[in-house]
Amino acid sequence: MKVLLVEDEIKLGEYIKKGLTEAGFVVEHHTAGLDGYHALMTDEYSVVLMDVMLPDISGFELIRNYRAAGKQTPVLFLTAKDELSDRVKGIEIGGDDYLTKPFAFAELIVRIKSLLRRANQADYNSTILQIADLQMDIAKRTVHRGDTAIKLTAKEFALLQFLLERRGEVLPRSVIASQVWDMNFDSDTNVIDVAIRRLRLKIDDDYETKLIHTVRGMGYRLDAADTAIAETDNAR
Repeated sequence: MKVLLVEDEIKLGEYIKKGLTEAGFVVEHHTAGLDGYHALMTDEYSVVLMDVMLPDISGFELIRNYRAAGKQTPVLFLTAKDELSDRVKGIEIGGDDYLTKPFAFAELIVRIKSLLRRANQADYNSTILQIADLQMDIAKRTVHRGDTAIKLTAKEFALLQFLLERRGEVLPRSVIASQVWDMNFDSDTNVIDVAIRRLRLKIDDDYETKLIHTVRGMGYRLDAADTAIAETDNAR
């Protein structure tokens, strides 16, 4: 899950980025509003954490323009302004939530997960992602294949969650690298292929129905075996 953080207070920004990274998120941090806006318009994120009082432009104005462009990524405003009028304004111009500084990091995590559930799932009260007999509980950080519990590392969990949220789509290695590893894809590295291989070992190898498919020359797709297309190659 990739988070865009636009926060000009460097220490606070570093604190938030470190905490979210440890929680399994990929975080891109900008201290200037216009840099953040450029990132918003050119990349994909699961959620945006936007400071209101930025040195170059108001976070409110950035999100107003972002929504006017038809963009729907969930936005959580972070601000020291706690007046009711400011909170109302933030929601009216396109924010999804509003968190006043200072805040407990645990509350930030809860707010982010709430936004992600509302954005990605039809049942807002559910934290379950599922395909075939594979089930992930985002809140409990658990994964099961049938009745078998599967232990994943934080990065494997993030990779599987991304695949589940985009199930059925062919995902290029460059997109996976950007969204899960927060890096530009280098054709000379096999980090994505190695990670997929390790994930397959845990969720696919011991099961008849294979879920992770390689689409030659394009990338990977998470899908039930009966919908696999001809180009798919499951060779390790």
